Amino acid sequence: MSAISSDGKTFSVDGRGAKYNSREDIRSILDGVDPALIEEVHFGGNTIGVDASLALAEWLQKASNIKIADFADVFTGRLISEIPQALTAICDALIDKTSLIELNLSDNAFGGRSVDPMVPFLTKNRSFQVLKLNNNGLGPAGGQVLANALLDSAKLSKAEGKTSNLRTFICGRNRLEDGSASAWAEAFAAHGGLVEVRMPQNGIRMDGITALAGGLAKNRNLQYIDLQDNTFTFEGGLTGVKAWANSLRAWPDLHTLNLSDCFLSANGEVPELVTVLAEGSNPKLHSLQLQNNNLEGETSQLLAENIMENMRNLKYLELQWNDFEEEDEHLSALRVSMEQRGGKLSVTDEDEDEEEQEDAEEEAEARAEKEAQLEMDLEEKAFQGKTEKYEADELANLMSKVELE
Repeated sequence: MSAISSDGKTFSVDGRGAKYNSREDIRSILDGVDPALIEEVHFGGNTIGVDASLALAEWLQKASNIKIADFADVFTGRLISEIPQALTAICDALIDKTSLIELNLSDNAFGGRSVDPMVPFLTKNRSFQVLKLNNNGLGPAGGQVLANALLDSAKLSKAEGKTSNLRTFICGRNRLEDGSASAWAEAFAAHGGLVEVRMPQNGIRMDGITALAGGLAKNRNLQYIDLQDNTFTFEGGLTGVKAWANSLRAWPDLHTLNLSDCFLSANGEVPELVTVLAEGSNPKLHSLQLQNNNLEGETSQLLAENIMENMRNLKYLELQWNDFEEEDEHLSALRVSMEQRGGKLSVTDEDEDEEEQEDAEEEAEARAEKEAQLEMDLEEKAFQGKTEKYEADELANLMSKVELE
């Protein structure tokens, strides 16, 4: 299978499970590939050693038009002593790439000990827009190092009279905790142009959540926020919930908000941020996830009473694993309202199973349509071939009957 796309712009060995240990290993797959023509590279699902990364870096240095660099899951089985050297080679080769839009380093077990090689790139390359650092085991110390690097980047841009290009930041499952949350908040505030932020499952507690609310509020264009499985309240304290309630109106374009598993309600009270949402703080809100948050009947009542007037664009509402009564009439009203607009309310496991089944059916239908279209295209080509052969035979037959005078 060729690693080069039909248009010659994408190089991909994604998911092959190969081991690239030596320079020769890398050269064997890059031989004949002009790096100046490549816009995307995908190495995910393979493992790259130090010598191989050095050869790869030499090739990347010549990739003057690169837009997407995907190096997710490329260090499986490597020693902790190898990773910093390999990562340094790759990141340093990308520092001067002004064409770069996205860097993906997810699913690499960096830990806090291996983050330093990323710092020069994060600080000096101020062209990239998308940074994916999911499931890297950063910890609070590693997270703080990277947050400070992004902060320095924003300061350099400001000193040059330029705005930040950073738009999407994905950093889930990294145990960032409160120890790095303030640093991230400061970095986000300094960049100011974020559109999408995903930081689920990071063990961030109330103080860190409060800090993040302030930092993200400086990003007026935010459209997508995912902070699932972090903690907004603590021992009855509600400062995290209040801080986010105050920040919600800063994001008029917000369309997706995932705050599931966040302990939004300490004792079953209506979370202030849900009240603000119900008042119409985010008119473009399309998807709202509030699973497992100790919510009770007063919250379902509030949503039911306001969904038609103040949440007109909401299409997906997830409320599973809360403390609603089994026959909650307000949930029934919510379901009717969502169905009337072609939306979906999920309250039980059965709702979720039904949604998964619908998704599977849609995927199967789309696949069947694609296969049918492909079959039609093949039949059309076959028919055209037969037609052309018939016309050629007829022409030959006529020509054989022509008598030369």
